[in-house]
Amino acid sequence: MSATPSALSALSASLTFVTPPPGLSPLVDFSLDEIVGADGLYALQAADDAATRLFVLDAGIHLPHYTPEITDEQCAALDVTAAEDAFVLVVANAGESGTTVNLMAPIVVNASTGMSAQFILDGQDWPLRAELTGRAA
Repeated sequence: MSATPSALSALSASLTFVTPPPGLSPLVDFSLDEIVGADGLYALQAADDAATRLFVLDAGIHLPHYTPEITDEQCAALDVTAAEDAFVLVVANAGESGTTVNLMAPIVVNASTGMSAQFILDGQDWPLRAELTGRAA
């Protein structure tokens, strides 16, 4: 299924990862908090470790042409049955030369349940460090 990102309705949500995100084991419980004044930017904060926080972007807002292919098995792991049920986030990394986003490993969230997973997209040609540019108005 091609994930078509949709927005979460809440300013804050609890997410439970089916397996720990890469590099964050054993953490699976997170809060997703909207950054006020920055449409589509969220802080993903580990519930059990205040020092573990990532910034993530709503791909539907910032990357409207990003359509990762999510396998049937990946969808089943999150109980996602339709593309519109999948909320797609990408990890943002700020650096001195600009901000990049990881398009090779999106975070897919079941927008109804908060069940989440970070999937590595095997066999797809998405960059690990895509330069984030301003979006068209």
